[in-house]
Amino acid sequence: MLRNQLLQLAVPLVKTYGFSREALARSVLALPTPHEQPLSDAAVSSLFGPGDEARRTLIDGWLDHAREQMRASVATPASVRDVLAARLRANEPVLQHLPEHVAKIADDACYITGDTSVGPAWFRRRATIAAAYGAAELHQLNSPSTAYQFLDQVLNMTQKVDASVSEVGLFGQYVWRSWASIVKSSGVLP
Repeated sequence: MLRNQLLQLAVPLVKTYGFSREALARSVLALPTPHEQPLSDAAVSSLFGPGDEARRTLIDGWLDHAREQMRASVATPASVRDVLAARLRANEPVLQHLPEHVAKIADDACYITGDTSVGPAWFRRRATIAAAYGAAELHQLNSPSTAYQFLDQVLNMTQKVDASVSEVGLFGQYVWRSWASIVKSSGVLP
């Protein structure tokens, strides 16, 4: 319980201290009955893992917190755009500290919106959303005020590309079946 509580208290500290052991150590200062000083390095290691493992624990805690914000801030049914825009809003306080997590966010967005893709479509869907979101997040670092417009543009472009890929696949199946029928009707194959 205390570990989870401290992790939740450390998430808002990311804005100031980044995804660091320092943020985790200072979380005890935000308890209802605060400690007089931050946790020792040994205590941080004991609670959250040694070395970089503690940092990864904080990143995972932040991702969980942002995922909850994504779910809570979008209407049902949600669009991918709404979910990713909610995620961009969650990033705003910690832009300078963002870790690489785009693929996980793309998967979260697909899950929240009820994506039921399977097989190659599952990978294609997540890859296009990850690319769109990653581009929007990079854009947000340089121009926070236009990030949502940029996200809309990139998502529109990826939808067009996805539709084109699907159409090429259908056309390929049509050509294959046509050739198979021609060869079969010519008597070359039984």
